[in-house]
Order: sequence, then structure tokens, then C-alpha cells
Amino acid sequence: MTKPRVVIVGAGFAGYHAAKTLTRLACDRAEIVLLNSTDYFLYLPLLPEVAAGVVEPTRISVPLAGTLPGVRVIVGEADQVDLRNRWVGFTQPEGDRGRIAYDRLVLSVGSVNKLLPIPGVTEYAHGFRGLPEAVYLHDHVIRQIERAEQAEDPAEQRARATFVVVGAGYTGTEVAAHGQLFTDALHAQRPRLTVRPRWMLLDVAPRPLPELDQRMSQTADRVLRRRGVDVRMGTSVAEATADGVKLTDGDYIPTCTLVWCVGVRPDPFVAELGLRTEKGRLVTDEYLNVPGFPEVYACGDAAAVPDVTRPGEICTMTAQHAQRQGKLAAHNIAASYGQGRRRPYKHHDLGWVVDLGGRDAAANPLKVPLSGLPAKAVTRGYHLLAMPGNRARVGADWVLDAVLTRSATQLGLVPAHAVPLESSSPEVPVHARS
Repeated sequence: MTKPRVVIVGAGFAGYHAAKTLTRLACDRAEIVLLNSTDYFLYLPLLPEVAAGVVEPTRISVPLAGTLPGVRVIVGEADQVDLRNRWVGFTQPEGDRGRIAYDRLVLSVGSVNKLLPIPGVTEYAHGFRGLPEAVYLHDHVIRQIERAEQAEDPAEQRARATFVVVGAGYTGTEVAAHGQLFTDALHAQRPRLTVRPRWMLLDVAPRPLPELDQRMSQTADRVLRRRGVDVRMGTSVAEATADGVKLTDGDYIPTCTLVWCVGVRPDPFVAELGLRTEKGRLVTDEYLNVPGFPEVYACGDAAAVPDVTRPGEICTMTAQHAQRQGKLAAHNIAASYGQGRRRPYKHHDLGWVVDLGGRDAAANPLKVPLSGLPAKAVTRGYHLLAMPGNRARVGADWVLDAVLTRSATQLGLVPAHAVPLESSSPEVPVHARS
């Protein structure tokens, strides 16, 4: 290597922003290589709007090659790490295998769907972690409404027009909120459909958005119930079947749609590395270094980064933490090459935003609780600022959705078998040597 090489594995919030920051701080000091399973960065917070037809899928898919000048992008799945000899092995989409040596390594492999041992869930539920799932759900919802309209049996009609979302966290709450508006619009276009589509939101927690401020939970709960979403807290799925779901409260809900949004777990890549983990995440110090391997950094959902604002705790798995950790990893790598000083990770929560569709949202910027149009303005402003690209296109989609009837067609590009709950992306065996 003529220049030292920094290899970043994963282009989620952490990996993408690590690469982007390194292009500014150290592009003349090191070669920067980004290894990712796709050639784009996915802006996950807008996935519910893709599923509801508000935003086109390509809008939240930010190309890596076009937005990271000076970064060498390799499309492939990392499946082997040799920590002693400092190289990463990978498999490319067409099956070709390769390996790349590194001087510094950033592990930012992200997370996949969290699974629970509930009978039938892996067979009949679909997760919501990637673009294929969002595109599939969009088509699936339209298909169920169309088939409900055609059904002669009232029971079948009700089942096809019933949509069950499990998990009332950030993602599940937004999916149910946007989903009810979406199916209401579809219902209005189909006079033969005699039942109003029904969305259910389930969670064992006592309130929606349990991890956020209680006032945001109250706003979300109020909006959901006003729209007619059947919000059932303290309740989850006991068993899933091809025809419906049995709930933990004893009810049986006939449905053809079960959306799994119960949370995430670190990518299985982490467990096979042979490094120390906490709650399935790679242990790091406050500088994002992996103990015993000062040239290896970890950040994002896959890293158990100490939270200095809560001694003894680790940072939660959020996009805010991932983005900021990615930037800090880049700063500390640049410092290792003589550019500045390394710094510990310290995060101050600036607030949260939750888009509930239509004119509704919940936000608490700088701990100031907002709802309605003010929260909507803050929420959309935040997303536009946080997106690393395609801002004008996303803004245009929002404007068009506000003034035009939403187009609702199913393209059938993603079949059901292509989005199994077991993984939001292919999980391949990983081997590591230390």
C-alpha cells in the first residue's frame, strides 16, 4: 500500500458519516475504502413514508459513489476478518470473493430484525428494516385492499382489510400512523369496499413510544386513536398463522398482514468475530477503539459504546448515536495519523421527531414539546438537514403528496420470499482470526 488504508465495513449512518468525515480530514493521508452490501446509503427514518407511497424509494437511497468523492466503494458482503494479519474478506453480488488489507478498520455493520420465540412469526410476519421490506409492504397493502374489494365473503373482506403492526416504538408507530391514512385514501377510491380498513398497533409496553418523552407518547396515542387505529398496549402476539394472529389477551384477529417492528439486534457478523461483546455488541472504549486492537474501531448499532452521560450504561441503538459515532471515529482515525487529537464520545440529546403522517407529528427539540403543524415543520426540517443527499427530490415528493391524489399501484418488484423476517439482508457465515 502506497498510503495507509482505512477500510470501513458497512454504510449505514455510522459508516457513511465516518467515510464522509474522513474525506475531509484525511483523504491526503490515507486511502479510504467503503465495503457495503449495496451501493447506496439508506435513510431509514423515511421508510414508513416509502411504504405509504409518500416518498419514492429512490429518494431515500443516496448513492455512495456520487456523494463520497475520493472514497473507493466496494459492493460486497464482509464474511471474514483476520485481525492478526489485518485484512477483510468479502463476497460480491455475483459470487466473486475478495479480500482487502487495512491499516485502520471501522466496523459499522449495523443491525437486523430482532426475533422473539413466538410460534409462526418467522413464517408469516415481515420485518421493516430495509428498502425491499418497505416496497413490498406498499405493494402488499394495495393488493390486500384490492382483494378485499373483490371478496364476496364479508369475513374475508374484513381479514384482508386488517393490518397488524407489532412494536409501538419509533418505526411501528410511524408505520401504523401512515398506514391508516394510506388505506383510508385507498378506501375512498373503491366504493365497492364496504368496510373501512383497520390498523392495529400492539406492544407489551404501557404506552406508544415508550423510549421517548411521555408527552410525545401522549401525542402519538391521541393521533392514532383519533384516526381509528386500534392501539393495544400491554398486548402482543402469542401465535401467528396463515389466517391471522392470536394475541396474548386471548383475542384472535383474522388478518393477512403482520408487520414486525419490535426492534433490532446487532448484525450476526459481530458474534463471529471472537471479540468481547456486551448485549451482542462489540465492546469499545470511550474513543471507539476495540480493546486489544488499537487499529480497530467500532461504531453504530454494532458497538457497545460507553455512555459517559450515564455511567455504567452503553449508548442506545439510534441513528443519532450512529451518525455522531461515525464522525468521531473518523476524527480519531485522523488523529492517529497526526491530524488533531482524539476525543472521547460524548452525546447530548437534542430531542426527537416522529412523523405521524398528514399534518401530524410529535417532536421535542431542545426538550420543548411540540405537536401538530409546528412539530411537523420541525420534523421535516430535521429530516432534510439530516439527509446527505436527494433533499430537493424528497421535498418535491412532500409537496406533490400535499396537493395531488396519491398514486397507488403495485409494481410487484419484490416478492414475499425475498423479504423473510429472519434477516433484512443476507446473513452469511463470518469467520475471524485474532
